[in-house]
Amino acid sequence: MSQAVLATETNRRQLQQIIAGLSDGVILIETDQARSLLWANEAALAMHGVAAVEQLGGNVGEYARRYALRYRNNHPLALDSYPINRVAAGERFSDVVVEVQAEIDGEPRQWVHRVRSMILEDRNGAPESLVLILSDATDWASAEQRFEKTFNANPAPAVICRLSDLRYIKVNQGFLEMTGYARDQVIGRSVYELDVLEDAEHKDLAVERLGQGATIPQMQAELRLPDGGSKLVIVAGQPLDISDEDCMLFSFMDLEPRRKAEIALRQSEERFAKSFRLTPVPTLVCSAEQQIVDVNEAFLGTCGYSSEELLGKTVQDIGFIAEPRAAEALFGRLEKSGNVMGLDLRVRKKGAEQVDCVAYADTVSIQGRPCYLLVLMDISERKRSEQELVSAIEEVMRDASWFSQTLIEKLANVRNTRGAEAPAVTSADLTAREREVLGLIYQGLADKEIAAQLRLAPNTVRNHVATLYSKLDVHSRGEAIVWARERGLFVGTASSR
Repeated sequence: MSQAVLATETNRRQLQQIIAGLSDGVILIETDQARSLLWANEAALAMHGVAAVEQLGGNVGEYARRYALRYRNNHPLALDSYPINRVAAGERFSDVVVEVQAEIDGEPRQWVHRVRSMILEDRNGAPESLVLILSDATDWASAEQRFEKTFNANPAPAVICRLSDLRYIKVNQGFLEMTGYARDQVIGRSVYELDVLEDAEHKDLAVERLGQGATIPQMQAELRLPDGGSKLVIVAGQPLDISDEDCMLFSFMDLEPRRKAEIALRQSEERFAKSFRLTPVPTLVCSAEQQIVDVNEAFLGTCGYSSEELLGKTVQDIGFIAEPRAAEALFGRLEKSGNVMGLDLRVRKKGAEQVDCVAYADTVSIQGRPCYLLVLMDISERKRSEQELVSAIEEVMRDASWFSQTLIEKLANVRNTRGAEAPAVTSADLTAREREVLGLIYQGLADKEIAAQLRLAPNTVRNHVATLYSKLDVHSRGEAIVWARERGLFVGTASSR
């Protein structure tokens, strides 16, 4: 053996001893024509799931047949692009990441290798040994794959830009759906072309933090859309490392639905306020605790108060509902059912004058607070007309036979309006004695005359009359006569006067 060959073999043994214990995998390739695989350390063998260099293949060709290599984007490598073929061709390269697949003992196996090449030369500069250096990136790739899946599945819109050139390298489906951009309209563009910090409320701070690669706090911004519009968002930035590159993760929260809801609410409240102010019917708004929140001009004009005298005080403090029991009934029904459709009330004006009203009320929400909307219809004139009509009837009751059908119908309408909520009463609900008393009232007899004709005490007759009034929901003899005539009772019976 020549001195030169001996020196080469000695150098190789020393090199093998040095690299045998390294955590990086090392494969030595012969410079012969077949490019035989000379030796591999334990780390390189473990990264291929074998125990001996012979199991890798006798040369680079056999290695390529035993192991299938793909790029990280799942595209297969051409044979001349295999790292082992590239180093066998004398090419120097670094930081090539590939997925390595093989069937070991009948089971499919897969690894991720980060590979670089080294060419050892002799004293004359000729290649003496070809070296393939590998590091196991399987765990790193698995973590990156988990991040990729999580990032893409996250419903929160997000993009990632590389800090070295401020270009976007990743975008998830949430961002595409929120903005309407296509993926190729985002990936590769810079933050200057698609400015996610445009019109941010603290843009100077955000730009400064982006330049430093530091966390960007949440802030409101206006995100431009591909159709020329914009969208109100909350944006925040979080620095992170992807494939050993410093990056910034921008995440977003879409505020547009909230802005639209706020605009709709504001417009609704404006419409309510206008109609509330302009309605000619006295109307007030009070809280569930009966504290007066607002009143309209019609209410102030009807009751004679100023708004300063009412706002902030309770309904009880003002006492504009004349009868406490009526107030209790009104708010009791509101608390139970949420609305009131027609309740007779007497309203006390500021000067103690009282007016008859019908109250309608409902539950509304004012700036998120449950409130009661109370509408009061003044029926004083109607009441007055009704009372005057009944009084006139009583005055002429000495001869009721002249009543016209038109007048009777008018009285019936008045009575129906007043007693709309009362259950209907028929003559069958009266006792025989009550029918007798009603018949004598119909004839125009006074209580004393009825007592004499029926041979009853005057007090007994008065009790029968009071019971009749209660059952018929009337308040005078004239109303009782109208009630009987409406139902065709005592037809042909004439007054004795």
